[in-house]
Amino acid sequence: MREKIIHKASELFLSLGFKSVTMDDIANELGISKKTIYVHFPNKTKLVEATTLHVFETVSCGIDHICGLQKNPIEEIFEIKRFVMDHLKDEKSSPQYQLQKYYPRIFSTLKAKQFEVMQGCVVENLNRGIAMGLYRENLDINFISRIYFNCMVILKDQELFPLKNFSMNNLMENYLEYHLRGICTSKGIAHLSQYLKINQKPI
Repeated sequence: MREKIIHKASELFLSLGFKSVTMDDIANELGISKKTIYVHFPNKTKLVEATTLHVFETVSCGIDHICGLQKNPIEEIFEIKRFVMDHLKDEKSSPQYQLQKYYPRIFSTLKAKQFEVMQGCVVENLNRGIAMGLYRENLDINFISRIYFNCMVILKDQELFPLKNFSMNNLMENYLEYHLRGICTSKGIAHLSQYLKINQKPI
């Protein structure tokens, strides 16, 4: 039952947001009493903590799998983006922003975990891209990997990028192109341009 509660809560939190979904909503969706949820989770904060860890682990496993395929580094970045957007439901309810606002301690812990996973993935991507001649040799990998992570976090800041004006998918697409054009060699730019053309995104 605990796993069922976590799965349903994750689905609702990602679709509707952490603040608006109540324990009653989750119980009703599962067809159980609220007391049953409290057997496994003494309060909503504990449930939020468990669901964020569940989503993090699911997404992390998917990213590790994609990185393990050793694809072209440029294409790998877009593949990871697509995977993350699919699992986070395009972040229509801005769950990470709500998590930061209403559950700052959980957000801080999650951010540290995300950084650890992303840092390893991005550093490996950068090294492989340099080795293949797609990225410039003189890149400061430690700097680029940290800037990359922090920019991804900033994209989810609703004060800077309100969802009524910006699509999360477009924000990420635009940032990835911005990032790649800053680190690619002429060979990498040619590959990026071809990739974007095939995927029907204007250059």
